[in-house]
Amino acid sequence: MTSKRTRDRLVQRLIEQGVSNQLVLDVMANTPRHLFLDEALSHRAYEDTALPIGHGQTLSQPYIVARMTEILLGAGGVMTKVLEVGTGSGYQTAVLAQVVEQVWSVERIKPLQDKARERLRTLGLRNVQLRHADGGFGWPEEGMQFNGILSTAAPRDVPQGLLKQLAPDGVLVIPIGADTQYLTLVMREGDSEQFKTQKLEPVRFVPLLSGVTR
Repeated sequence: MTSKRTRDRLVQRLIEQGVSNQLVLDVMANTPRHLFLDEALSHRAYEDTALPIGHGQTLSQPYIVARMTEILLGAGGVMTKVLEVGTGSGYQTAVLAQVVEQVWSVERIKPLQDKARERLRTLGLRNVQLRHADGGFGWPEEGMQFNGILSTAAPRDVPQGLLKQLAPDGVLVIPIGADTQYLTLVMREGDSEQFKTQKLEPVRFVPLLSGVTR
């Protein structure tokens, strides 16, 4: 299940699907995805498919995790501060923590956040801050601005609160839509209030919901 051969096959599939960033591929190869699933599903960890993690949420398929990370890194400059909307299992968080300097991650479902915190601690990833909060609001305190924002849940429209937290030349990678969703890249143009939006590819994510649960 966790053999090098198994992970190498996963990376080869990612390459065949068009993922080319070597740093992202290396991190995907070395991050133990099975740790982010309940034991009953851990034997399926290296399949390229989304898997349930409880509370109506899913662990995204490896391709989507790699693709969104690659887009984030390729669209922006040096990623010193990145916000993740939707910690979920913590898998995407763990991948981000190995390719950017600092990650802030917001999760609305407390039991998921608690599990993710333990997993990140087990992996020794110390450059992550977690918050139990409504992800649509981001992390607005103290005028926080992020070089990159990545959302693992889909709103119908781009949340204006997230745009306000993008640093100059910052980028937002987010699925947008209800019945039909598209992975979307939003780029802030310098320090202006102008944004360039690019629709990338069809995807399927859980909806971005408001409120918090314990």
